[in-house]
Amino acid sequence: MPASHKKPTESKFISYEHLDKIGEISTYYGFVPMKSPTITKEDIDAAKDILEGDYVDDETELHAHLPLHVEEKIAIIRTYHEQQLHAMTQPVMIYFKDPSRGSTRKGKYHRYADLEILGTSGPIAEATLIQTSRTMLTEEGYTNTSVEINSIGDRESIARFTRELTSYYRKHINTMSAACRQLLKQDPFELLASRNPDAQEINAKAPRSMDFLSETSRRHLEEVLEYLEKLSIPYVINNSLIGNRKYCTETIFTIINSDVSEKAKAQRILAVGVRYNGLAKRLAIKRDVQGVGISLLVKEGKTELRKPLAKVKRPIAAFVQLGVESKLISLEIIECLRNAKIPLHLSLAKDRLTAQVSSVEKYHTPYVLVVGKKEAVERTIIVRDNDTHAQNIIPLEDIAKHMKSLETKWHKK
Repeated sequence: MPASHKKPTESKFISYEHLDKIGEISTYYGFVPMKSPTITKEDIDAAKDILEGDYVDDETELHAHLPLHVEEKIAIIRTYHEQQLHAMTQPVMIYFKDPSRGSTRKGKYHRYADLEILGTSGPIAEATLIQTSRTMLTEEGYTNTSVEINSIGDRESIARFTRELTSYYRKHINTMSAACRQLLKQDPFELLASRNPDAQEINAKAPRSMDFLSETSRRHLEEVLEYLEKLSIPYVINNSLIGNRKYCTETIFTIINSDVSEKAKAQRILAVGVRYNGLAKRLAIKRDVQGVGISLLVKEGKTELRKPLAKVKRPIAAFVQLGVESKLISLEIIECLRNAKIPLHLSLAKDRLTAQVSSVEKYHTPYVLVVGKKEAVERTIIVRDNDTHAQNIIPLEDIAKHMKSLETKWHKK
C-alpha cells in the first residue's frame, strides 16, 4: 500500500514502496504495488490437499505446461484476509514486482511480475489485466503480441464438461496409445491439454469446454471478448487451453509472442492468466473472494525498467463510467491518457454510481472525467471542474491534450 497518505494539497506526488519503472504502467490502470506474499508451508500443504496428487515439485509443468501454481494464489488469498483487504474499497488491484517467495517449484518459466484483481467477478477485470500486461510487454520490446483464451466456466459448467469429456475418451480408449491412456488415468484434462501428436489426433473431435458453459459463464466470456475487440487486441480461442479444474474457473488466457512459431527457440508464452473464484471456500475461509490474476514470464527484462521508483504523479482526475457502453471505451481512454502521462483515479470494476462517486469524494481530485452511454457512442468525455462545477465535452482524440493543459495549470498553483 502507499507509504504516504498526504492530501493532494500537500503533495503533487504519491510515494510508494515495492514499485519499479515497469510497474508504473500498472499504476495508470489502478493497480497498487505491494510486497509479494511469502508462500508458507501451510500454503504448500493446502495446495497439495486441493490438487490431490497433481502437485509436483519438479520441472514438469502440468496442465498445458502453464505455470499455474495454486500455492501462489493461496498465499495471495491468505494475505487478502490477514491484512483485511476486504475492508477496503473493492476490488483490490495489486502489482507484485517480484515473484512470491517460498515456493519449492522449479520450472522453465521465469516469474517476472504479477498483477492480481480481487473482489470482483466482472469481465473488465480480465480485460484490464490483459491490456496492462500487453502495455508492459511492449515496453520490454515485445511489440507483436496476441491473446489465446478459453473458458471452462463455473463449477456447474466444469462438472458437465468433465463428464462429457470422460465419456468421449472412454469410447475411444481401445484406440488410444499407451501414453494417452496414462494421461487419461492422471486426469482427462491432462490428455486434452497434451501436445502429443497421438493426443492431438483424438482431441480433434473431443468435446469443447465452451459448449458446456452456463448462461452466466457464456456471457462472461462474451464480454471479455467484447473488450478485446474494442481495444483491437488480436485473440484466438484455444480449446486446449485448460487449467486445473480443482481451483481454476471461468477464463484462462495467455499472451503470446506472435513473432515466433512454436518450433522457434524464442520465448512464445509471455504471460498466463486465470480466474480462481471459489478458491477461498476450498480453503475453508468463511469470506469468499472472487479473484483473477496474470503472471508475466519475461526471461530477460530490460534492466532499466526494473529500477526502483519511489514516487509517481498524483492523479488530477477521477474517472467515472456509467453503463456497459462506457466500460467498453474506458480502457481506450485510460491508455490514451497513460501515453500522455496523465494518471487517473479509477473505479472501472465498480458498477454502481454511488460507489464510484464515493471514490471521487475520497480522493478530492480537482477534475472528474465522466463517460455515459451518450458519450461512449459519440466518443466524447465530460471533463468537470470540482471547484467551479464547470464542465466541457471533449472529443476522445483531444482528451490527452486537454488534460495535459489542465495538469500544467494545476501544477502552477
